[in-house]
Amino acid sequence: MGLNLDYIDGQTPIDEDEKEGLLIETVSTKGELDEFEQLYIEEALQWIFGKKFKPEQVFSEKFICDLHRRMYGNVWAWAGTFRKTNKNIGVDFHRIPMELKVLCEDALYWIENKTYSEDEIAIRFKHRLVSIHCFPNGNGRHSRLMADIIIEKLFGKSPFSWGASNLSKEGVARAAYLKAVKKADLNDYKLLLEFARS
Repeated sequence: MGLNLDYIDGQTPIDEDEKEGLLIETVSTKGELDEFEQLYIEEALQWIFGKKFKPEQVFSEKFICDLHRRMYGNVWAWAGTFRKTNKNIGVDFHRIPMELKVLCEDALYWIENKTYSEDEIAIRFKHRLVSIHCFPNGNGRHSRLMADIIIEKLFGKSPFSWGASNLSKEGVARAAYLKAVKKADLNDYKLLLEFARS
């Protein structure tokens, strides 16, 4: 049985060879895939709950890959490993490790020098992370969880609400989110900061 995926605006298509990494043979639709992914994302949230993290730990390739693996490792064989192809978004796949290292160093600098507000540090990191697009899939949800970890575990503030909606489904909230991301692409973070707290 093949995996039939219908994508909505802003989602990155999964290559055929990446589809072969699906670990749950009974999944055949995007809806079923989303359900399984959400189930295991809940497990990743349980792992984070009650833990303390240091900035040097969070802003590292190891942590970023481990979190993706915890979110998707029961669904995708390639979870937590960088993509090996170029996509409709993101840097050239050869540049992922270098771009991620620069982003992590920038984030540590922002914290040390209080370059931005705490919310803006988390949102800028999330936006740059999703722009790099480290993994074959799941980058949006992963980057939002990274922002929540930064704001909650490093700064002790409440996690972002992200429009209080499931952004994996089409609707008003997703449209507002994509509009805010496009503004952030132009270095205007106001809408994305507002949306994250809406």
